Amino acid sequence: MKKEVIKVEGMTCGHCKSSVEGALTKLAGVSAAEVNLDAKNVSVEYDESAVTVEQLKEEIEEQGFDAV
Repeated sequence: MKKEVIKVEGMTCGHCKSSVEGALTKLAGVSAAEVNLDAKNVSVEYDESAVTVEQLKEEIEEQGFDAV
């Protein structure tokens, strides 16, 4: 498992947090996702043979946020 911290712009509330965490954990290969609203990022544990950082960022952006 690999751990990646992705900066995310636009998250402001609990709904934003659950939206991003829910979308990421539904991806194959993602074992955990935890949003930190204060730090404006999400920490993701994933299997790099099943999903890429680019795919993680695309999923965040599909939820309406900017993955930096």
